Amino acid sequence: MDIAGAAQIQTLLEGVALPAEKRELLAYAARQQLQARQLEGLRGLPDREYETIDEVGEELARVQPPRRREVPQQPREESGAPPGGPAYVEPQPVAGEVRA
Repeated sequence: MDIAGAAQIQTLLEGVALPAEKRELLAYAARQQLQARQLEGLRGLPDREYETIDEVGEELARVQPPRRREVPQQPREESGAPPGGPAYVEPQPVAGEVRA
């Protein structure tokens, strides 16, 4: 389905009580007298519960990039050195000094 069609369906579903299962969305759409093409788009949705109208729109016409499930990086062992190096512990650092 194209983005404009998905947006029209989202607009027509604005009054549905959420979260809603696919069957509840279809029943609401039938009461709103959606066009046959729009109902067909809703029938193609995966059978699950939808928390937001945006979830419905995203299933109808993908616009967001796929989420990557990145593995969190393991923390490294502490070095024991002060943060920022030796200048961190200098009693009189020169303000604005550029270090090599």
